[in-house]
Amino acid sequence: MLIELTVESLQTEARAFAEIESIHAEPALFGVTDGKAVGTYFEQKFRAFLSAKYSFRGGNSAKGIDFPELLVDVKVTSIRQPQSSCPFKSARQKIYGLGYALLVFVYEKKDDPATVTGTLNVLHTIFVEAERTADYQTTLGVRQILDNDGNTDDLVAYFQDRHLPVDEIEARNLAEEVLSSPPEIGYLTISNALQWRLQYSRVISKAGDIDGILRIR
Repeated sequence: MLIELTVESLQTEARAFAEIESIHAEPALFGVTDGKAVGTYFEQKFRAFLSAKYSFRGGNSAKGIDFPELLVDVKVTSIRQPQSSCPFKSARQKIYGLGYALLVFVYEKKDDPATVTGTLNVLHTIFVEAERTADYQTTLGVRQILDNDGNTDDLVAYFQDRHLPVDEIEARNLAEEVLSSPPEIGYLTISNALQWRLQYSRVISKAGDIDGILRIR
């Protein structure tokens, strides 16, 4: 009988999987330098690992998030450049977060020519709650404006300075929302692009020290 997957059990199993994978020598990974291929391998293996014990609805990374029922997406990234992409929905995500949590695995890949295998040593396993997935500099600036009794015009000007991808009407609507509902400080770095580019260096350094950023392993 399979157990229903929860956020808590997902975190527990992520820790266990990271420990197992960190000592697994995989022939299929030898010489592989494509981060996307490594991430696909890792995520598929993690999903199979969970499927042995838990029931959950499968997500589609091309269309949405990995665990839609839990509102959690999995990100796998190299410590050399800890970043990944995610679908662009609206500029509002920079201020209020992506709308879902992130389970981030940060690995260091090592090849062993003697055994012709590659190993993914998982250095960090971090869970970022949804309210902490906004952009750090943008939310920090917004909170400073609010602390200095800023108004709608101040916020709109700030959005323009930050090159937030919004038109004038959207910027004013967003500014009014910020005034009525101030955002939490986010800890991602989110770069503007056709897809958001998420960078995790700050999350790695702050995990375990900030509410909403959990160091699982």
